[in-house]
Amino acid sequence: MEIAEHIDALRRQGELLADAAMRAGLDATVPPCPPWLVKDLLRHTGYVHRWAARHITECPAEILDGPPGEEMLRGGAADDRLLGWFREGHAALVKTLATADPALECATFMAAPSPLAFWARRQAHETAIHRADAESALGATPGYEAEFAADGIDELITGFGRRRKYQPGADGGGTLRVLAADTGDAWSIEAREGRLHPRRDTAGAAPDASCTVSGPASGVYLYLWNRADAARAGVTVTGDPALLASWQASVRVRWS
Repeated sequence: MEIAEHIDALRRQGELLADAAMRAGLDATVPPCPPWLVKDLLRHTGYVHRWAARHITECPAEILDGPPGEEMLRGGAADDRLLGWFREGHAALVKTLATADPALECATFMAAPSPLAFWARRQAHETAIHRADAESALGATPGYEAEFAADGIDELITGFGRRRKYQPGADGGGTLRVLAADTGDAWSIEAREGRLHPRRDTAGAAPDASCTVSGPASGVYLYLWNRADAARAGVTVTGDPALLASWQASVRVRWS
């Protein structure tokens, strides 16, 4: 996806997040993120948007430090102004990215074609997944455009998957195969020598895979981000689930 597409996705997903939060109410629970309430979700995501925008406007050479999570949840605006505060920060981030110099140089924390491409993509998916959290407070499961969802799967597997050390199970290895059936995208994650080795792959049969996760891109996106179980996401898991369980236990996604 292009930078402009990620910025458009960020705009849409943030608006949908705010709309879902408004319908659910600030004190509704967020099932994927206990013990969060919707007000916590808004404060967290609103802070992250402002933090991300600072990288574009200040162009630091190192990732900016952020406060501990609990401190973030005590900040932001008072409850009666919280939704407006979230919308303001989201709109400011969208504008900051949309008007930024494509050649700007600033810190990032995963490989990308450019710093601007990194921040647009990361914030699009950060916001999209937290939109799912807001929808969950209503008992709903959102759907995503297939291309965007496949892009998010790719970021998770080839980006975050390379940032975390793998804790091998008893067998010490194996290959996890991930397929997005509607886009034809595929990934393989090999566990060896105590680390994950993820890569983009070609679609088709993979007889050496220990475990295969397959389904529509939107469902696989939610499932791998732990926002929906396999049945709700329309995902099929075949083979030995041990490597999948190791992936889910060892890959931890942080906003920084």
